[in-house]
Amino acid sequence: MNVPLLDLKAQYATLKKDMLPAIEAVLDSQYFIGGPVVQELEEKIAEYSQTKAAVGVSSGTDALLASLMSLNIGPGDEVITTPYTFFATAGSIWRVGAKPVFVDIEPDTYNIDTTKIAAAITKKTKAIMPVHLYGQMADMDPILALAKQHNLHVIEDAAQAIGSAQNGRKAGSFGTVGCFSFFPSKNLGGLGDGGMVVTRDEALAERLRECRNHGSHPKYYHKWVGANFRLDAIQAAGLLVKFKHLEAWHAARRANAAKYDALFADVAEITTPVVREYNQTIYNQYVIRVPNRDACIAFLKENNIGCEIYYPVAMHVQECFAPLGHKPDDFPEAEKASRETLALPIYPELTGEQLNYVAEKVIEFVKA
Repeated sequence: MNVPLLDLKAQYATLKKDMLPAIEAVLDSQYFIGGPVVQELEEKIAEYSQTKAAVGVSSGTDALLASLMSLNIGPGDEVITTPYTFFATAGSIWRVGAKPVFVDIEPDTYNIDTTKIAAAITKKTKAIMPVHLYGQMADMDPILALAKQHNLHVIEDAAQAIGSAQNGRKAGSFGTVGCFSFFPSKNLGGLGDGGMVVTRDEALAERLRECRNHGSHPKYYHKWVGANFRLDAIQAAGLLVKFKHLEAWHAARRANAAKYDALFADVAEITTPVVREYNQTIYNQYVIRVPNRDACIAFLKENNIGCEIYYPVAMHVQECFAPLGHKPDDFPEAEKASRETLALPIYPELTGEQLNYVAEKVIEFVKA
C-alpha cells in the first residue's frame, strides 16, 4: 500500500468541476491583481475569523512581515516568540531588523510556554508572536494579559490554524493581528503561495493595505516604504472554491485524529497529540513522539508511508541566528521535540484502510 503524507491530487479530483470555471472567470476578466475576487475572499475570511477586516497578501511569511512593518517594529526592537516553529516566524522578525527573543515550549502541545514569557520581556520588547502550532492555539489569556500590562502588540502566527478556536473564539481574533498562510499543504491551501492578515483595527487594516502596495496611498504617492505583498486574483479564486469545504475538511481531520488516538491508546511507546480542553484544533499536522524517531521514519518510508519532521532544527541553533549567541541546551523542550517527533498522514481524503495501515506499521516498529 502507498500512503502519501498529503494527497492534493485526491482533493483536486473533488474540486475540478468548480475550480476550472472559477479560474477561467479570472482569465476572462483579465483582472489579476486585487479586485473583486480578492475582496470577496477577504470579506469571507474576516467574517470566518471573527474579525473586522482581512488583507490578502502574497504568502504567510509576507503576512508576518507586513504586520511587523505596519506596526513600526524594526531595528532596536525585540519580539518574543517560540524557537520551535517554521522558519518564517523568526525570519520575519530578523528581516525587519528586530531581535527574536525565544521562549521554550510546552512539552505536550509544543506551543510557547506562557509561564516563561514574562521573564523575557525587556524595555525593548514591542510584541509577542505566539505560534498556533499544528492547528492548535497557544494559550492566549496569559499572553494577552502580559501584552496589556506591558503595552505590547500580539501578532498571532496562525499560519497552520485557520479555523482553530479557543473557548469558541477563532484564531486570529485575539491579537493585534492574525496571520494566515495559504501554502498548498495547509487545510485551506492555495494554488501556490498566498496569505492573509486579519485584524479588528480598521485603521491598521488600511495601513496593511498600503504596506502590501509599496506603502502608497493614493497610487504613486508614498509616505512610507512598504513592499509588494499583493495577493493574486487567481489564488483568491481557487481559495474561494476550497473555502466552501473548509469546515468539512477540518471535521474529517479531527475524525482521522480520533481514529489514530484510539489505535495508539494502549501503546505506551507512542505519545499522541495533547489538545487542551478549551481548544478546538484543526490538525494541520498529526504529530506523535516515538523512541528512535529517525529509524521509525526510515521504516515507514520503506513501507511506502509518507511522514515528515516538523521541525528537525530549532530556531535558536539555526546557523543564521548564531549572532544571537544561543547554545543548544538553552531551550531543552524545543530541542527534545526536534529529536523525537514526526507527523503522520491526516488529510481528509485518507481512507480507513490507509489509516489502519499507517497505525499498524508505527506500532510494528515501536514494538520490534
